[in-house]
Amino acid sequence: MLSPTPFSLICAVLLCLPLTIIFTITSPTTTITTTIPTQISQSLKLPKTYQKINLISPPKSLPLDDDSLFHLATRVKSRPPRSDRPKIAFLFLTTTPLPFSPLWECFFNQTPKTHFSIYVHADPRFPYDPPFSGVFAHRVIPSQPAQRFTSTLISATRRLLAHALLDDPKNAMFALLSPSCIPIRSFNFTYQTLARSKKSFIEILDNEIGAYDRWAARGEDAMLPQVKLEEFRIGSQFWILKRKHARVVVGDHQLWSKFKLPCQRWDTCYPEENYFPTLLNMREPGGCVPATLTHVDWRGRFDGHPRTYEASDLGPHLITTLRNDRPKYGDEKESGNGSDWSLTERRDPFLFARKFPPDAIGPLMSMANDVLFKD
Repeated sequence: MLSPTPFSLICAVLLCLPLTIIFTITSPTTTITTTIPTQISQSLKLPKTYQKINLISPPKSLPLDDDSLFHLATRVKSRPPRSDRPKIAFLFLTTTPLPFSPLWECFFNQTPKTHFSIYVHADPRFPYDPPFSGVFAHRVIPSQPAQRFTSTLISATRRLLAHALLDDPKNAMFALLSPSCIPIRSFNFTYQTLARSKKSFIEILDNEIGAYDRWAARGEDAMLPQVKLEEFRIGSQFWILKRKHARVVVGDHQLWSKFKLPCQRWDTCYPEENYFPTLLNMREPGGCVPATLTHVDWRGRFDGHPRTYEASDLGPHLITTLRNDRPKYGDEKESGNGSDWSLTERRDPFLFARKFPPDAIGPLMSMANDVLFKD
């Protein structure tokens, strides 16, 4: 046998190097440990590091800091490729292992995987047992702590949008969902409703009671000059955005510089319910239907939380009631909002609903095929 020469050894290394690179790029998951920014750790009284979790392995190495991530996301095309079937990106913002994952699994299994994408922002301070599995396996993006009454919920949502924009150019619409959300239509009905829409669906409410207190929650005149009181809007945290509006959100610096300020009054501080409707109403109100397609029941509620349904409430009658209800369209005294018909004439269907407790999974699964996914 011939002894290997130095030249032959170098050639062998060079030939193996591309295989090493390919293996590294296509590895299905990655485990990342990072550090929470000091200002967030201090304000939320959190530990400086958070637990390891299996994350999405993107096709390219993405930066972990938000500013660089958002900058990259603003460079993507504002429209999906015309030759490809558009996809809906489902964005789950959660601190739990998604109690309704079996129901969502049935929902997504109604269609080929080429019709949707899934992204999960999981607050790393919480345990996820059982871990994310099925269609949710390896769909968790690099996440940071998110807490109500702070701007961290906005950051988490922008992070979801940025990863979804960069991950797949076919993602055409982006639906933000909570762990207490359920689908109340079939996937085909949901897809057709969103695919044929040329506008985003985001609740944009004007002249709401308490608007001034929310606007001044960071201090009197703290929002000026970027956001005047008459430009301030209120709306549901959960919306469905077109790709171009998702890019507007991740690219914003002007309004974000104000909404990220810490609140002086926590009882009137709901940044996630104000930032998105205010931003899009200022940037492109004509491109939005001012309503959410996620149903909630606010009747008799005054604590900032909608009604949570009991497992005993669940049945075909409730689902029919949720479907037949009509969304609230901004200030319906005014017609237009860039539309060629009065808002009072619209009747877009609710596609999702909340809030449901974890123990509702049994009743929901029992009527999934015959009620929830039967149009």
